[in-house]
Amino acid sequence: MRNRSGNLLQWMTWLGLALLVAGPNIEAQSGKQKTEEFSLGRAVNFALEHYPAVRVAIERVAAAHGGVGLAHTQYLPTSSLLWQSNRATANNIFGLLLPQPVLPPISGPVLANTSNRSAWGSGAGALASWEPFDFGYRRAEVNVARAGERVAGAEAELTRLDVATAVSNAFFSLLAAQQITQAAGANVTRREVFDKSVHVLVTNGLRPGADASRADAELALARNQMIEAETAEGVSRAALAEILGMAGTKVEIDSGPLLGSAPEQGLAPVPPAAHPAATALEAHVSQEKAREHALSRSYVPHFFSQAAISARGSGANANGIFAGGLNGLGLERMNWALGVTVTFPLMDYFSIRDQKRIEAANQRAEEARYEQELQDLSGQIAEAQVKLEGARRVAENTPIELKAAREGETQSRTRYESGLATIVEVAESESLLVQAEIDQGLARLNVWRRLEGVAAAQGNLQPFLELVRAQSKGGD
Repeated sequence: MRNRSGNLLQWMTWLGLALLVAGPNIEAQSGKQKTEEFSLGRAVNFALEHYPAVRVAIERVAAAHGGVGLAHTQYLPTSSLLWQSNRATANNIFGLLLPQPVLPPISGPVLANTSNRSAWGSGAGALASWEPFDFGYRRAEVNVARAGERVAGAEAELTRLDVATAVSNAFFSLLAAQQITQAAGANVTRREVFDKSVHVLVTNGLRPGADASRADAELALARNQMIEAETAEGVSRAALAEILGMAGTKVEIDSGPLLGSAPEQGLAPVPPAAHPAATALEAHVSQEKAREHALSRSYVPHFFSQAAISARGSGANANGIFAGGLNGLGLERMNWALGVTVTFPLMDYFSIRDQKRIEAANQRAEEARYEQELQDLSGQIAEAQVKLEGARRVAENTPIELKAAREGETQSRTRYESGLATIVEVAESESLLVQAEIDQGLARLNVWRRLEGVAAAQGNLQPFLELVRAQSKGGD
């Protein structure tokens, strides 16, 4: 009995120590489950810092920048070192071979007899070569690399714009879903109150039983609509969390000034050429021009200043006698040389000519794409401005719609309770009221959303985010 009591006491002691140690870890784990709250500006900045596509674009810019540095290395002289030791026969033969990579070269006189004897041979040397002038070819290659860097930078900005726009759209979608859910909830509350009053009237024999069934059906429909609205809100919340790279985390949003009146002043006009998509295509045009220019500079003579020092050793003598032992592993004869080598790719003319034709065609294609992009962007900006104006007009009209719907709903209820109206009239007024509440909840939000659409069409969301920030401070 004492052993059992002692074991139980020991077990409880160990359990208490384990809970004491695990307590901070449990609190830390529970802290990880805290809900993250984002304003629009914070959500955009967070995505731009963490979204994988942005990181990919940044690394491509870094790679393109490295390509510029690589192109600059062509200005540096080249230098090569060599050491070789081998054991081979010394059977030389008079004659000529065209340049090829298979037969090893051999030097020395032609011996009278062929022998299978071998001797040690060795060689070492250094060669330095530098091209003092190149008629602008290396500069053209550097310009090609710089054009590639500009392309990568412009495409990175376009990626940032796409990510920022996607996050902003997801934010607005969640905020709109919340407004619809709120209106659906208010509709359910009103219909529950009306449903109870109808049942009281039916119970007292003041209304037919069909009215109670109709009220129950309208209430069930309103609840279904609220469920659908809550589901849509959950989907929108999950979509925002996913694009923020926080899938599985509950994300809450701070609406800030987005549910209030938008400022009357719009965004400053921006030319379509400033859009990152247009900038990227313009960079592609410059890249094709740089490539064509580099090809024009490639069909020129190449001058190389060269300096070489070398030494060789061989265990095979010119008289055909082979020295034994380790003879030939040492460096017995040294030579040095200074000179200039000139090469000219004579027959490359035809391939370079065709390559220039290809690059010229690519350049014209990129120019056409650039012109088309400017047309498309101009149309998108004009369309966004029209949508903004329409959203402002709707926002001015929805308060009238909401006021009339509320008055109509109140009057229809009063008339129904007085026996002057049917339940169908009340149901229609309730439907008009919930629609008016949804329209009112979305009207001001849509003005902000259309402002964001103008900024996205112009290619820069920062002026819009600064406008939101300024409006938020003004509201404080």
